[in-house]
Amino acid sequence: MKYEAEIREVNVTRYITPLREGGSLPAIVEADDDFMYVLKFRGAGQGVKALIAELIAGEIARTLGFRVPEIVFAKLDACFGRMEGDQEIQDLLRASEGLNLALHYLSGAITFDSLVTRVDEKLASQIVWFDCLINNVDRTPRNTNMLMWHKELWLIDHGASFYFHHSGQDPEEQARRPFLQVKDHVLLPFASALEEAGELFRPLLSPERIRSIVSLIPEEWLTDNSPFESAEEQRQIYITFLETRLAHTETFIKEAGHARKALI
Repeated sequence: MKYEAEIREVNVTRYITPLREGGSLPAIVEADDDFMYVLKFRGAGQGVKALIAELIAGEIARTLGFRVPEIVFAKLDACFGRMEGDQEIQDLLRASEGLNLALHYLSGAITFDSLVTRVDEKLASQIVWFDCLINNVDRTPRNTNMLMWHKELWLIDHGASFYFHHSGQDPEEQARRPFLQVKDHVLLPFASALEEAGELFRPLLSPERIRSIVSLIPEEWLTDNSPFESAEEQRQIYITFLETRLAHTETFIKEAGHARKALI
C-alpha cells in the first residue's frame, strides 16, 4: 500500500509567550486555524537542521505508533516581530521569517517523571529502540522530553536527533555505529525487550515510507547554507542514514543491552 505523508501549513497570528526552558527559545503561538502551537524557529541556534530532525523524527515516531503532537509548517510574516519589545525575541522573529516548524500545544500536559509514572517494558523498549535509531541524545532523566497528557504518554522535542548532520559526517559510516549515549536514556533500565521492538518496527519503516517522510522536508530548508548542489542530494543524506541504520539495528541493540546491564 502506498504511503502518503502530509503536513498542514498555518500562518502564525499571535506570539503568546516564550518557553525559556528550551535552549533555542521556542514559543507558544496562535495560528490562523485558532489552535495554539509550540513554535520552533529556523533562526534559532541550530537553524533549520533542528527543524529537519524534528520533522523526520516526529513523523517516524507517528509511523511507529507513538503519540506525537501534530507537526505543522508555520509561516512567520516579515512584519510579525516589529511590535515585540524584547530585543532578543525580536531578533529571533526577524531571523525566522518564512517557513518554520510547530507542534500542537498540549494544554495542561505535565512533564513525564519516571519516579512517578512507571512505563512497562514493552513501551520502554520501543522508545529506547526508536531513540537509538534516530540518535536522539535528549531523552535523559534531567530532560525526558516526554509529557503525560490525558493519562497517556506523548513524545516531544526531537530536534537533537541526527546530530551527524551538524558536522558533515558521512551518514553511512555514522549509521553503522552504536549509539553510545543510550547509557543516559531515562527508560533504559526498563527496556528489556529491544529485539522484540525491532521485530515489530523494522517492517513499518519500508524504503518507500522513509522516502515519503524525508520528502516532506521543504526545499528551502535543504538549500539553506548547504554544501550540496541540490536539495535532493541533501535529502538523500537522511535516506541513506536511515536505510543503513535499519540494516544494522543489531549494533545499537547490542550497545543498549550492554549499557542496561551496567545500570542494573
